[in-house]
Amino acid sequence: MKDLLYAIVEGLVTDKTAIRITEDAPNEEGVIVLHLSVGPDDMGRVIGKQGKIAKAIRTLMRARAARDNQMVAVEIE
Repeated sequence: MKDLLYAIVEGLVTDKTAIRITEDAPNEEGVIVLHLSVGPDDMGRVIGKQGKIAKAIRTLMRARAARDNQMVAVEIE
């Protein structure tokens, strides 16, 4: 899951070295939380206008997790 998120974000940002993704263990509901942080200059590119890109990233990640019978949430920090 982290690899897919990295591949998506890598195409959006200019500073690829600032991409940080951490993964929490599944919580009591079975949801895996992925924490994404990018450089301050790239934050707008990842969030997008009115959060449309962030929403699309979360949708893609949920769809991929559903194929593996998992639940995932993406937090952009």
